[in-house]
Amino acid sequence: MTATEQRPVVWCIGGSDSGGGAGIQADTLTLHDLGCHACTVVTAITAQNSVAVEQVAAVACGLLSSQGQALLQDMVPQAIKIGLLCNDEQVDVVIGLINQVRERNEQVWVIWDPVQVATTGAQMASVSARGCRALLACVDLCTPNSDEEQYLLACVGGELDAEHLLKTRLLCTGGHSSAEQAEDRLYTTPMHWCYSSIWQPATHQHGSGCTFASAIAAALALDYPLHDAVCVAKAYVNMGLAKGYAAGAGAGPLARCGWPTDERYFPTVLQLPADADITAPPEGFAPLTCRQLGLYPVVDSLEWLALLLPLGLNIIQLRIKQPGADLAEQIRQAVNMAASYQTRLFINDHWQLAIECGAYGVHLGQEDLEAADLGAIYRAGLRLGISTHGYAELCRARQFRPSYIALGHIFATQTKKMPSKPQGLARLRRYQTLAGDIPTVAIGGISQARFADVVDTGVNGVAVVSAITRAAEPVAAVNRLKETYDRVKQR
Repeated sequence: MTATEQRPVVWCIGGSDSGGGAGIQADTLTLHDLGCHACTVVTAITAQNSVAVEQVAAVACGLLSSQGQALLQDMVPQAIKIGLLCNDEQVDVVIGLINQVRERNEQVWVIWDPVQVATTGAQMASVSARGCRALLACVDLCTPNSDEEQYLLACVGGELDAEHLLKTRLLCTGGHSSAEQAEDRLYTTPMHWCYSSIWQPATHQHGSGCTFASAIAAALALDYPLHDAVCVAKAYVNMGLAKGYAAGAGAGPLARCGWPTDERYFPTVLQLPADADITAPPEGFAPLTCRQLGLYPVVDSLEWLALLLPLGLNIIQLRIKQPGADLAEQIRQAVNMAASYQTRLFINDHWQLAIECGAYGVHLGQEDLEAADLGAIYRAGLRLGISTHGYAELCRARQFRPSYIALGHIFATQTKKMPSKPQGLARLRRYQTLAGDIPTVAIGGISQARFADVVDTGVNGVAVVSAITRAAEPVAAVNRLKETYDRVKQR
């Protein structure tokens, strides 16, 4: 973020930690570190250090309300992170503030990290079951650990049924367990997400829950979708735990290390129940015989293949949008045509026919992974490309060890309905790094004018559709794009 860019505003509603490790101190440090502007609505003043909480004094409801009203006049938030609320009266005040914010910003995200007991064991709050139910009905995301989850379930009186029972999205955090994997589960409709990392037996973990929830709030305020925000926050906390430091005799705080980019700290991500029965080959799919793919045209007919294949392409994709009865014959002809020019042909979606006809590879979208037989694709020796649209899908794709990962959509596109917002070049650079040693392909809305900037991010290939198919002279367009790719890579 440059000095001239305005930071999104996030409110932190919670208690002040005089030891500086948790509470609104942890929130404000995290939010600033991730590119947001933090405003505080203090609910409690605590006397604590790294060893013990000695006193908790609730802020009077009148003063609590005044803090929020002052901010409403000038600094309406993109997200609100709620931590410690001392009693039901504070809950009612905060719900009133949330409703007022939503009158000014309907898109505001509200995240509640329920705090009942401090890490040191001290009782921090006395919110009743009635207060918990009221707040759950008002927030967009609740982030309890296992003990807090059980308390909330007791409040609502039943077994966990995420959306229907708790009336909110629920992120159940697993970092407090002693299992080998720290697993966090995001319950949403229609699918659930599971984020898993190797459990870190960190000595300095004070404020990890506050940090996790405020990092989610930061990513949401920066316009990442929820499943991506959780993925970023998980990596941020993992990195902070690995580099935490002592500030006193007890557990120290997490380190603040900036936006996470190191692939080692990102989780393995599953979509449930879709991924429960998917088995990927541990050694991964067949590698590409050429890592620098260059220009990667995506076309929808044999006529386009016939026009473009003589132009010396490394790779091309056939994406037939409306298959007819002759689909198998079209794919068979496409494979033969590509082979005669020694061009790597990927078939979009139709993996059975790609295997049957001996294509070089198959390209699958996220929604196709459950239905496809990945084992059959692997045994047939086909390469596999997987589409991704952000952090969570990228981390999901990495576990399958595909031949390449497509990163999109980079700019607005009219060629197909997209499940996400345009990613832009800054995010593309981050995704490209996160893919590690798996080759990457950028795709989505990439025009001739934007092509060089996309290549400059370091991707291994750039997929284009309209820049070729809607060009007045498609052959000339291909030649210009190829020349641009080679020129940028030679810098």
